[in-house]
Amino acid sequence: MLVIVAPGQGAQTPGFLSPWLELDGAADRLQRWSAVAGIDLVRFGTEAGEEEIKDTAVAQPLLVAAGLLTARALFPDAAEARKLVGAVAGHSVGEITAAAGAGVLSAEDALTFVRERSLAMAEAAARTATGMAALLGGDPEAVAAKLAEHGLTAANNNGGGQIVAAGTLEQLAALKADPPAGARLIPLKVAGAFHTEHMAPGVERLAKLAPTLTVSDPVVSYVSNKDGEVVTSGAEVLARLVSQVSNPVRWDLCMETLRQLGATAVIELSPAGTLTNLVKRNIKGVATLALKTPADLDKARALVAEHSGQEQNA
Repeated sequence: MLVIVAPGQGAQTPGFLSPWLELDGAADRLQRWSAVAGIDLVRFGTEAGEEEIKDTAVAQPLLVAAGLLTARALFPDAAEARKLVGAVAGHSVGEITAAAGAGVLSAEDALTFVRERSLAMAEAAARTATGMAALLGGDPEAVAAKLAEHGLTAANNNGGGQIVAAGTLEQLAALKADPPAGARLIPLKVAGAFHTEHMAPGVERLAKLAPTLTVSDPVVSYVSNKDGEVVTSGAEVLARLVSQVSNPVRWDLCMETLRQLGATAVIELSPAGTLTNLVKRNIKGVATLALKTPADLDKARALVAEHSGQEQNA
């Protein structure tokens, strides 16, 4: 079974969209989407520096647009793509890209949603000085206990002993001074404590937007960050996207579901690499491809041809 996945915030790098704009129609498409996203996607994807694209209000629309653009390059015919792909999943903001890929949202509605999501989360992050830090290794129970001790939330569980802690800067400083035994702590360059209670104002804003969007039920298996479950209702997918900004991301459970569904190949949309690396470590025997530039398209198409003929939604 072929799976398409979309990365989350932090995967972007300066100029990563430049090679994609050499494809016919790509620049025009991004220009049209820029009007919906409310930012100049072409400039931010090609010319902007690291600090500019780290801004939540820029990073999130840029990532969704990049995923949609590279998915279109791989699958020019959306209807045909949905016959070839068995499941989709995204990490954090990548879930919006996945929702569009599953036919739940149009590209325009996906960009409308991510525009509001990015602004809402940036606004919520500005209210309190918060942040995130990755913890690698250590005993899972000891890590959980130490986070609870310092009042932190396990905002992401990425599998393989990789947890992302989130909370106030004071709480993160206390964790740095008193880390779990055997765990390595890596501060993350993000604007706030995403996927925690600190993002509750963002949920309220998105809940007001949701009724204005048009949704359809997924036409391929849509695997949710909330609990790794396959969601079959478009309305439920949208409800989960709304609440997701203040709920932990359970990528570990998503990968377990993909394994149970019978995934044989995983292609990650640009800016790719993060999720395929996690899949390699956690789902043995699955072919992976990080679709970083158009130079990877031929290999991706070969992988699609090899793995899409199998039973898709068993």
